[in-house]
Amino acid sequence: MKIENTQVQMRKGVLEYCILHIISQGEVYASEILDKLKDTQLMVVEGTLYPLLTRLKNAKLLEYKWVESSSGPPRKYYVLTEEGHDFLKTLADTWTELSDSVNAIVSSD
Repeated sequence: MKIENTQVQMRKGVLEYCILHIISQGEVYASEILDKLKDTQLMVVEGTLYPLLTRLKNAKLLEYKWVESSSGPPRKYYVLTEEGHDFLKTLADTWTELSDSVNAIVSSD
């Protein structure tokens, strides 16, 4: 078994939560999301991010608007919907419970 496969699966498990949290902080466009993820060592490529954003939009957890840019083409800015905020709150509660449980197990050595 390769450790890299397990590491990738662990990262995928928290990616949606992290992306929703980033968007919850205010209007953000995709390259800003990618930069924030990369800054924290969650390496994600556009080919992973865009389908996830589309899936979250189709689930009515976020919406977007086009904004003209002075330095190029218009940018698509994402924001959470009310349903997205509720979903994120539930994920945050789940993350806390999961994190506490994992920490209790690994610190009991």
